[in-house]
Amino acid sequence: MIRTAFYDLDGTLLSGNIVTRYAFFARNHPSRVKAALKYTKLVLSVPLLIALDLYSRRLFNEVFYREYRGLRKDWLEAQSERLFEEVIRPGIYPGAKALVDADRAQGYRLVLVTGGLDFYLRPVLRYFGFDDLICNSLVWDNGTATGEIAPPLIAELEKVAAIQKLCRDHGVDTAHSKAYSDSFSDLPMLESVGLPAAVHPDRRLKRVAVERGWPILDLRTPSPRRA
Repeated sequence: MIRTAFYDLDGTLLSGNIVTRYAFFARNHPSRVKAALKYTKLVLSVPLLIALDLYSRRLFNEVFYREYRGLRKDWLEAQSERLFEEVIRPGIYPGAKALVDADRAQGYRLVLVTGGLDFYLRPVLRYFGFDDLICNSLVWDNGTATGEIAPPLIAELEKVAAIQKLCRDHGVDTAHSKAYSDSFSDLPMLESVGLPAAVHPDRRLKRVAVERGWPILDLRTPSPRRA
């Protein structure tokens, strides 16, 4: 049986989120007028987005990814390396790669599980050396984003369903597999394996982790340590 380690991305391995990544694309739109409009619209929508995220991560994703409507696939893909170097890589926690490398050395298959988008995650996969990716993908119409997400939309219970499918397909021993996340919304993901760990957990997840005796990790130092 294969042992696997599943990692959430935002808040777990790095700071930042899908909003900061879209902000990069909005600011750098080829049209200065559209760049100003898209970025201003994003800033004005922040209170609504925060409320949606607190209510439902799935609903948040459905609403937020509509902002990509009209953007060209080839342009977005061409910006992915720059996005990684300017936005994503500076936010990677100092101890994140050491944690992933340690799991690899122990024989775990490494899987990134995130609500982020596939086209900008390729540099992340390369940097950490992940074996598999579970994420969201935009729907395209003649190379232009429609604003919809290709099903299944990866969030909350859909994360667990995708993990379970991967485990069935690869013969993964979930009882001896790991999962890492910072968010209470990922509790079902953490509960789906035998070795869960909370990383910089929010208040609700920290309470669960303490009650159940799960490790609580801090990756904000070069060497991962228990918080």
